[in-house]
Amino acid sequence: MQDWLTMTACDLGRGIGMGQIDPVELTETYLSAIDAHPHRDRIYARVTHDRARAEAEAARQRAQLGLRRSLLDGVPISWKDLFDTTGTETEAGSALLKDRVPDADALVLRNATQMGTVCLGKTHMSELAFSGLGLNPITETPPCIHDEAAVPGGSSSGAAASVAWGLAACGIGSDTGGSVRIPAAWNDLVGLKTTAGRLSLEGVVPLCLRFDTVGPVARSVEDAAHVLALLEGGTPADLRGASLKGRRFADLQNIAKDDLRDTPRKAYDEAVAKLADAGAEIVPLEVPELNEAMTLTSIVYTTEAYGLWRDVIEANPEAMYPEILERFRIGMGYSGPDYVAAWAKLKACRSAWDAATAGFDAVLAPTAPILPPNLERLLSDHDYYVTENLLALRNTRIGNLMGLAALSLPTGTPGCGLMMLGYPGSEEALLRLGSAAETVLA
Repeated sequence: MQDWLTMTACDLGRGIGMGQIDPVELTETYLSAIDAHPHRDRIYARVTHDRARAEAEAARQRAQLGLRRSLLDGVPISWKDLFDTTGTETEAGSALLKDRVPDADALVLRNATQMGTVCLGKTHMSELAFSGLGLNPITETPPCIHDEAAVPGGSSSGAAASVAWGLAACGIGSDTGGSVRIPAAWNDLVGLKTTAGRLSLEGVVPLCLRFDTVGPVARSVEDAAHVLALLEGGTPADLRGASLKGRRFADLQNIAKDDLRDTPRKAYDEAVAKLADAGAEIVPLEVPELNEAMTLTSIVYTTEAYGLWRDVIEANPEAMYPEILERFRIGMGYSGPDYVAAWAKLKACRSAWDAATAGFDAVLAPTAPILPPNLERLLSDHDYYVTENLLALRNTRIGNLMGLAALSLPTGTPGCGLMMLGYPGSEEALLRLGSAAETVLA
């Protein structure tokens, strides 16, 4: 049964379908592992024992009757603590929302539940999802799988940690600037950023609605494909026969490789070489307009984030972690005309990106230019916090700014991810590419 804690979600689902795994026993194995784990309270904000057991019992009955609703019917997964969960505190990692108890599930949670998944509980996250590091002195900072003294990446920190530490078969997170992909990369997992607007944000605590997206942190590309289908009540991408032969990838040169540290650089170069050896064509590409888009980051993010949260924040600012409060308050400095003008410029940059990348199957970049920073130094050194947070988010933010679908894959080098940037709405095609790449990167 210990093997169950490291199996992919899809393999667990297949085991249930073949009668080899009982959903109740599987859920009890996960709950026992969670409760006995030394980092339980650093990873899970709340464990929903009663809900998990009830859902597992229902999954067992469906399996016995041959009425399973999906491949993942009966598989236990975790949920980031910004997805509303009926009768369970949903606080988004912030004292500002302490004791907030929703009376309905978020729509994506309802969808996944209807398709048979088991909700294990709510995982810790960066405060209000506004950091790529995963550091949260207000609640808890989960440990990175490779270094317990380092941060795990954020803001879906606990989502990734729950999977990496064997405490969930998959974690559901959100990605506004990299919050699924960074923790996926730093914990050697697969992270899927969906196109903004594809998955419902109903019942999801917002940060920046024009950029907020929902996506899985998973053990395999196949898992990510099936979870995407669960979240929207759709059909999983067909990954059969996926190949890299004849595929054209752009190797992004500007922005993505600036200040790239040695280990991520070496891991990325080796990963790209493996894709080429498998028959892919790799073409260096610069998109000059991307430089201008990056200069717009502060205004398009912080103006909306502060606009959404201003009244709540200013009613109790001392309750916030000062670094996060400072980031929100940057939004005070921009006017409405500034914001509108910035979005007009960003849309022009997106058009230029679309034209420059039209001849490629996907664009490649290192998921993060740095490895996970030390937790204690982040807490004590303001300049280090700012520098590392901005660098952590720098590459992943390209996908959000350009409005793309994106996928982070493990490279085989601990803590280093390879990111594929696809077209808006191209998740299925991107997952096929990812499935083929996963095979050669393993």
